Amino acid sequence: MNSRERAAINQLLGLLESRYAIRVLWALRDGHAQTFRLLQDSVGGITPNTLNTRIKELRQAGFVNHGDTGYLVTPAGSELLRRISDLPSFAAKWSAGQSRRKPVSTSRAA
Repeated sequence: MNSRERAAINQLLGLLESRYAIRVLWALRDGHAQTFRLLQDSVGGITPNTLNTRIKELRQAGFVNHGDTGYLVTPAGSELLRRISDLPSFAAKWSAGQSRRKPVSTSRAA
């Protein structure tokens, strides 16, 4: 991987690591427009200020746009969502594996 590719990945991950960024995209994945209020409800637990900030960042990045009926993912946003579409099945397998693991004790003997 060259430095340009690393920079692009770091930039994308920096955006997606922002609190609720992936959840906002995920809430729009079905391709149906959502109003601000509906999007806030779909994401769950997000404040209006945080949602405004994430929408602004995702719009600037070209992943989300606002149309006549609400917020939608752009073609670039749809492509990103397609690339992470295996996340639910991976998460289910990972979660099942985590529940079978013994918890690691963090207490120390005195």
